[in-house]
Amino acid sequence: MPAEWHRLQMIQLTWPHEKTDWSYMLDEVEKCFTDLAKAISSRLNLLIVAPDTDKVHTLLENSGAKMQNITFFKCDTNDTWARDHAFITLLGDNVPHYIDFCFNGWGRKFTSELDNAINGKLYDAGIIKGEYEDCTSFVLEGGSIESDGKGTILTTSQCLLAPHRNQPMGKEEIEKCLKKMLHAEHVLWLSHGSLIGDDTDGHVDTVARFAPNDTIVYMQATDENDAQYAGLRAMEEEIMALRTSDGKPYRTVALPSPDPIFDEDGERLPATYANFLIMNNTVLYPTYRQPDNDLLAAERLSKAFPAHDIVGIDCCALIKQHGSLHCVTMQYPR
Repeated sequence: MPAEWHRLQMIQLTWPHEKTDWSYMLDEVEKCFTDLAKAISSRLNLLIVAPDTDKVHTLLENSGAKMQNITFFKCDTNDTWARDHAFITLLGDNVPHYIDFCFNGWGRKFTSELDNAINGKLYDAGIIKGEYEDCTSFVLEGGSIESDGKGTILTTSQCLLAPHRNQPMGKEEIEKCLKKMLHAEHVLWLSHGSLIGDDTDGHVDTVARFAPNDTIVYMQATDENDAQYAGLRAMEEEIMALRTSDGKPYRTVALPSPDPIFDEDGERLPATYANFLIMNNTVLYPTYRQPDNDLLAAERLSKAFPAHDIVGIDCCALIKQHGSLHCVTMQYPR
């Protein structure tokens, strides 16, 4: 499984619509998706999956998106979290292998039948060209795993061992499956650090990410009064104890925690700067209208990705449905 900084051919977005949980704030979230589409299409090919592609086409054309780089695929969908329902790509034998895992709404929390069928429809339509591998007997979401491109997978025990994923399989059995299906040699597990308000049971892409040169970028808590402090501090200690495949400690880059963000009912939302997308020469990262924190996050990301442009996208809309920038995108490596 290539690292996310492997050269990419395309990014997928699965567009929000009036039959999703976004219906009450559709204009607001479409503004965020439009900003994302413009940022991606100006640099890379973009695949947009949506039930009403004509509407999205008009919206993006009027916004100034680079339309010649956008492919539209008409398809019924439940929601918008492409990171978790889209193909996971492996590279080998000069051909991409598209792994279709089961997506069951993060442990049957949400309806997911339509989203779980998108991959097969894309492949049958010839939009995705390569080898199709059916792994739909195993539940796995793209946001729950990170690859360094060298045979090491980073994940979290709180997600992969959560109810309604792959029980009664235990940790050793799941690790064996990951190694086989992803052709991995090592699996590193984090057991702490899940965010309040996270529906995914602790996806790794909300708290810790691989970066080039044996680097782990992670979310750090510095306020001892923050309810997330203890968990993130324990995760930080876990990360410091991890070793690369050749036995060396990882280089680490700490990202700030955003100031707490709450919804209209006073429930905390899982805002994080770790939910960034590595996209060839650019890193798109979420911002939350917190100028000091947003700027500090960009500065820290530039340490991990010194050769990349660091570009912020306002994700205050996305966080209202408990996700962020990386969660709504999926990359297809060359």
